[in-house]
Amino acid sequence: MNTPWLVIGLGNTGTRYAHNRHNIGHMVLEVLVGRAGSRLSSHKTRTQVADVRLGMLPGGAPGPRVILARTTGYMNESGGPVKALARFYDVDPSTRLLVIHDDLDLPPHVLRLKRGGGEGGHNGLRSISAALSTRDYARLRIGVGRPPGRQDPADFVLSDFPGRERPELAVTLEQAADAVEQVVTLGFTAAQQRLHSA
Repeated sequence: MNTPWLVIGLGNTGTRYAHNRHNIGHMVLEVLVGRAGSRLSSHKTRTQVADVRLGMLPGGAPGPRVILARTTGYMNESGGPVKALARFYDVDPSTRLLVIHDDLDLPPHVLRLKRGGGEGGHNGLRSISAALSTRDYARLRIGVGRPPGRQDPADFVLSDFPGRERPELAVTLEQAADAVEQVVTLGFTAAQQRLHSA
């Protein structure tokens, strides 16, 4: 079966957003593109994509075909481009779509794999669920924690990671990229068990 995996890193486009907590999906995607020795190219679906082989299968064979992608608009408009990409590559969202996103409900730098469920107030997920008419797709949740004091959650996720967190962030991005590779090479359930027992 040559149907690829579709891995979406969520975020907002533009230099002012590049290092925001809300853009951690974009950051992980860049790590994955780098590991594959590839680069992102513009696609007609209002996205940037890299068509790669990711990871290694048991026995040492090259990993499966994966479309690494990010939208070129704003987070809350992610759904249309993701739906168009899934249709273009003939991907069934319920089996071969993985969305990487920030999560306020997890402590900073905690990773969790989840399939289906709600969007937790995340506008990118809400847009994708609405466009696909389903919530039954896989997500890699990356914790950013709750804002301090009375800071508005929207302002918090649209602010940069502080300098003191940068070393830990670098580790988190690599661990998240590892988790993505495990999903596509081992399968979602095996990758989830491995990640959650670490």
